[in-house]
Formats: sequence, C-alpha cells, structure tokens
Amino acid sequence: MSTRLDQLNEFLKESPEDPFLKYAIAAEYLKQNEEQEALERFEQLIDKHPDYVGTYYHLGKLYEKLDKPELAIITYKSGIDIARKSRNFHTLGELQGALSFLVDDDDDDF
Repeated sequence: MSTRLDQLNEFLKESPEDPFLKYAIAAEYLKQNEEQEALERFEQLIDKHPDYVGTYYHLGKLYEKLDKPELAIITYKSGIDIARKSRNFHTLGELQGALSFLVDDDDDDF
C-alpha cells in the first residue's frame, strides 16, 4: 500500500514543475515531523516558484518552530509583498497576522 507521500511523488514525476505538488510534498514531510526535509522543500519552492504565495506562511511558521524568528519575519514580509501584487487577500491577511503576532511577541520582552 502506497503512502500519500509516495502518491505525491508519483504525480510529481508526471508534472515535475507543478508548484502545488511540491508544496503538498513539503507539507507531508512536515506532518511526518521531518522538519529538515520540509524546510529544504519549502525553501526550494520559494526559490523556484516565488509567486506560489501559500508557501510563505508555512515556511515562516516552520522557521518560528525552529527558533529562527528573523528568517520567519523576512519570509512573512516577502509573502506579504507577493500576496499584495497578486491580490490574494486571504493569504495576505494570514501573513500579516502571523507577522504581527511574531513582532508583537518580540515587543513583550522586558
């Protein structure tokens, strides 16, 4: 019996430049707690498909989880710029919320 990851990789062989499949594979690695593999896949996705705006939120959250808040902030800001340009207001709101929450948390340090 093949796993979801196996199935996604098979689909990717048929459509190797499909950003959604690349995103789904990275997300699947994240679900399996394979954070390093997910990180590499999300970073590659942003490098090769910078307009695939959904990646920025999940990559930013992963950076937060890995205690890399500076990279999370940069990622959220990049995603916000792309979401604005593409008029993807749902993702824009998610990214602004994540950035705001992260930056506000940093301001609470006494």
